[in-house]
Amino acid sequence: MKKLLFLALLPVSVFAQNNVCFDIEANPYPNDAALSGFTKYVNVYGFEIFGESGVSDAQVLHAAAVTAELLDNDEDGTVDDAALLAQLVASSALMPIFNSEGSPMENTFSSNYSGDGVSAVLYAGEVDPTQPGHWGDDATVEEILHTINHVGHTFLHPSVFGMAPNSSSMSNAMDLARGGQFTAIPASYPASAWYHYDDETCDYECMAIEYIYWSIVSNMGILDDPSTCSGIANEWEPCSQALLQSTDVAMYALITDPQYKLPQLAPDGNYCPPVGIEEVLDESLVAFYPNPASNELTITLKKEGSIQIMDFTGSVVFESKFQAGKSVIDISMLASGQYLITGGAGAQKLIIE
Repeated sequence: MKKLLFLALLPVSVFAQNNVCFDIEANPYPNDAALSGFTKYVNVYGFEIFGESGVSDAQVLHAAAVTAELLDNDEDGTVDDAALLAQLVASSALMPIFNSEGSPMENTFSSNYSGDGVSAVLYAGEVDPTQPGHWGDDATVEEILHTINHVGHTFLHPSVFGMAPNSSSMSNAMDLARGGQFTAIPASYPASAWYHYDDETCDYECMAIEYIYWSIVSNMGILDDPSTCSGIANEWEPCSQALLQSTDVAMYALITDPQYKLPQLAPDGNYCPPVGIEEVLDESLVAFYPNPASNELTITLKKEGSIQIMDFTGSVVFESKFQAGKSVIDISMLASGQYLITGGAGAQKLIIE
């Protein structure tokens, strides 16, 4: 069986102090009533970012970088959890960024969107690329995590991260964190509680999504400074990794369990992984996206052999024989999109740069 690997070859865009290897593209859904009004678009491994016209390029790219860092937490250019990505893509997960709350575009989106890929939204006023994830300044990490957790993890591992009462290890842990199982906001939380959210519009499942967010970012260290700990204490107490580990033992164990592959490192708004892959081509296909800003693909063959590039209909769009060593393929004839590259007889190994 052939193994399919994904490799994104993407242009570099630099803004402020951040380095982000994505480009803003035109909206690919001009005829979709819910999405057509967005003017900025980035596809992050299948997770889509949409920006309204008043949202700056820097803010859209920041959301893209944070998404990529949460999905590819070690930033090696490969999404950490293929099953999670498949679930997000199957649900058409996306993050809309609006000019402001109640903007005409938000109203249009809300009136016309009927999918299952949206769990949160962002507004321009709460996206600050210079302070990634900082409480009160940048909500990007929070809202994108909400979407990844809700659209992805709760469906992928329902017995672990299910949101309904008595449904999962997480719901049991949350009941401990709140000092009891409350399906509505209590008049007051028990003194033993360390999670005491009091927004009456937030039901039990909403509480669960907030709970996994607080736990993940506490473990990441994003909240670990005196002003933040003080500012969120009315809602969440274990604001550092050490406090989370000692206070919420059950939840700490869940989010750090390597089998669930949850992100452990805090996003910093920079995402530019090394582009490179080496695979045995006799047993694999490599999928890649040609970079619209670059017309060349550099390859290194370990042995003389043939290279083919195919589009996703299976049509061969390029084929040539190469000597061992480094060669450059002109891909200026390829439209932006996804292609497969494979080696024929003799091409035992390939390195793409």
